[in-house]
Amino acid sequence: MTFPTPSPADWRGLAEKALKDRPLESLVHLDADGLAVRPLYAAATVIEPLFAPRPSDAEGRAWDVRSLVEGDDPGAVNAAVLADLEGGAASVLLRGAVLADSEPLAQALEGVALELAAVGLDAGLDGPGAANALAVAAKGSPRAKLMFHMDPLSVFAETGAAPRAIDEHLMLAANTAARHAGAYPEASFFLAGGRVVHEAGGSIGQELGFVAANAAALVRAAMAAGMTAEAALKGTVLGVAVDQEYFDSLAKVRALRLMWRTIGKAFGGETPAVIEARSSRRMLSARDPWPNLLRLTAAGFAGAVGGADAVVLDGLSRANGRSDAFARRQARNTQAVLMEESHLGRVDDPAAGSWFLDARTRDLAEAGWAEFQRIEGEGGLVVALRTGDIQDRVAAARAEREAALATGTSHLVGVTKFVDPDPRPAPFAAESPRSPQTGGDACAPLIPIRFAAPFETQAWEAAR
Repeated sequence: MTFPTPSPADWRGLAEKALKDRPLESLVHLDADGLAVRPLYAAATVIEPLFAPRPSDAEGRAWDVRSLVEGDDPGAVNAAVLADLEGGAASVLLRGAVLADSEPLAQALEGVALELAAVGLDAGLDGPGAANALAVAAKGSPRAKLMFHMDPLSVFAETGAAPRAIDEHLMLAANTAARHAGAYPEASFFLAGGRVVHEAGGSIGQELGFVAANAAALVRAAMAAGMTAEAALKGTVLGVAVDQEYFDSLAKVRALRLMWRTIGKAFGGETPAVIEARSSRRMLSARDPWPNLLRLTAAGFAGAVGGADAVVLDGLSRANGRSDAFARRQARNTQAVLMEESHLGRVDDPAAGSWFLDARTRDLAEAGWAEFQRIEGEGGLVVALRTGDIQDRVAAARAEREAALATGTSHLVGVTKFVDPDPRPAPFAAESPRSPQTGGDACAPLIPIRFAAPFETQAWEAAR
């Protein structure tokens, strides 16, 4: 017996019946960049498949498990760094007062083989000084894997102030890179970050455009300081945020790799993209930190499958303060499970061949490139920040997401849905805020937010 094959009209009728007579078009929605996200994708959706793998492995690993260690006491930071490296991390990022001078930094790195374990900095506008301190601590070893991570424009965007003209900070970073490039050929110098846009509530396209504009400004400054285009491109790491929306996050990482190819061609010195994916802080909850483990796992999955070269996960209690030893261990172990048990790195580009992910990657790359062109048309990143054009666009995207959460169109598990009435706290260490910047330059700040904050305030007030 044979059965007739349903026609497209029959399939449409069945689908609309399941939707209770709503049209199929009701399943299509627009994201914050105005991009259409469809319910189904087919081979005809994308002109050609995309392939955006990471260029190489990290010392035999699929990606670099990077640990963030924040602290002010050199001895405590040293103990934390050694514990993280012994516990599975391949590299570390340092933040805190230990970066103020070479002596405390050298104490914090005692026992660390810089030729084997890369060390990076998160020093804000003090990045050039911290870079000099790290160069001294490395004792001139040409094989030292240093990551100076100087990113003055992201810091200026977040704080809205700088002690001198931000153009001077940019050139100071470039001159510092040029001075150390010969002694440390294995080093990277700049972090062209876009996380500041994400953490302020911006869209993916806005974040990618900021990364591209930031990278272009850094490379131009480095070339003005005497570096070749190839050296400047090779010395630039691209930084983005990954969150619990793992399909969009992994497509974002892949899209950035595509954009970098075009940027490299424009400067005449193509180099593979090196991407550092850090977990989002705007997705974290403070009142009930334990669901953050799920969010951080999704973020780590996105970074790994998206092809990030390094993944940095915060501790589950980071919304309340610095991660303690327990939270950092959980962050390391999350990546260890993803890598060693789930084997996410066994395929060069796991997302390749998915019609949806290929289409989404292409759409996000085009949205990011359009934002990059918009920023360049406004006079470049520095000018666009001073005029507030970027801030206005980010504010609009943030308002759209906040409205979706407020109306129930979007949800945060444990915050707006499946809320624990009696949450358990998680341990954390006290935060040491950075000193406010004042003086030579100013712009409207891209202030970091947490989407859970207003709902948590309501819950705390109701519990009183």
